[in-house]
Amino acid sequence: MTKVRNPSPSIPTSRSRRRLLGGLAASGLIAARRAGAASATLQPLDVAPWSRTPGAPILEHPYGLPSSHESDVVRRSARTWPLPGSASSMTPLADLYGTITSNGLVYERHHGGVPDIDPDQHRLVLHGLVREPKLFTMDDLVRLPSESRIHFIECSGNTGSEWNGPSGQPVQLTHGLLSCCEWTGVRLSTLLEEVGGLSTSNGGRGGWMLVEGADAAAMTRSLPLERILDRALVVYAQNGERLRPENGYPLRLIVPGFEGNTNVKWLRRLKFVDAPLQTREETSKYTSLMANGTARQFAFEMDAKSVITKPSPGHRLTAQGYYPVTGLAWSGRGAIRKVEVSTDAGATWQLARLDGTPRDRALTRFSADWLWQGAPAVILSRATDSTGYVQPTREALVAARGLNSQYHYNAIQQWRIDASGEVRNA
Repeated sequence: MTKVRNPSPSIPTSRSRRRLLGGLAASGLIAARRAGAASATLQPLDVAPWSRTPGAPILEHPYGLPSSHESDVVRRSARTWPLPGSASSMTPLADLYGTITSNGLVYERHHGGVPDIDPDQHRLVLHGLVREPKLFTMDDLVRLPSESRIHFIECSGNTGSEWNGPSGQPVQLTHGLLSCCEWTGVRLSTLLEEVGGLSTSNGGRGGWMLVEGADAAAMTRSLPLERILDRALVVYAQNGERLRPENGYPLRLIVPGFEGNTNVKWLRRLKFVDAPLQTREETSKYTSLMANGTARQFAFEMDAKSVITKPSPGHRLTAQGYYPVTGLAWSGRGAIRKVEVSTDAGATWQLARLDGTPRDRALTRFSADWLWQGAPAVILSRATDSTGYVQPTREALVAARGLNSQYHYNAIQQWRIDASGEVRNA
């Protein structure tokens, strides 16, 4: 039977850390470090070169840039794409803090390159089964009532590299098709009101909606209107500024919790229809072949998932002692209820601390205490969402779906730590 340590979130979180640190002090490790730190504080601090002359002038970079010492914290690609304009780049999750992804690090996935769109000429049309088809300019849209909400976006192919077992890749290349932003825009329901609602007798909620982008690939997806009308946003800003070109400038759709490709970028058309139109992106692509030969289609929501970002592959534990184990958890079906962490390959689990109150369909930061004693270890995390769904093991996921799919992989991810402190995806 699996044992769960510290199952009650009401236990003071500092108590377990005090016990860990107490054990370290008893071993003499902390005492030695404190003595060294004390002797260091007796010496005057050097006046570093950067403290001796005035720094860079104001407005040297009118749009702020990261420090040159953070030049490695960039998006990276895990593969070479064969078609012009078809590509992706991945968020460096192991180097980030909190839950919000800065605009310059939000992952990319393009099917026909990034179009250079003039916002003054861009138009959005709502048509099909609506009472009053209408063309909207960007000025029309920004003058409508707006709201801002924090949600994650995850590509349905995220972590697909792990279907056949550990890929050996670092967390950026296994889980980096994932980002979380504050999105600002107009509710889809508000736009539907602007065109008088649906022209059918279904009360304005049923039916489907075809979404189309203005990129060279004309990305299109059919979406069930009743499942998205209350929460979908037509967005023109992220994290307080206008969308970046690679993330849909000047307009995109955000469908919280749905797979990334349904959040169509460079949005130009919303057509209201009575059934899915079976486009290329929902027939030959973004469907999952099951072991019995059938296809899993319209699997929109991203299931509950978590990953440890520190320590993770590419890191090395430099000394025995206390380490916080931290990572991210999320669910496309609601909020995260709890995250458990194991440092012994799943033999026992401890309840992790959640950073703040988990938001609906947004990233949640978790952390747990760990005392590494220099022996090989396997660390894992397991998320449970507000519906009660528990993140599965890889074995359970493969048993349910087989090995023919490349989408919606959400199994528990393990990292191995050897006696030297090196962390591996193995």
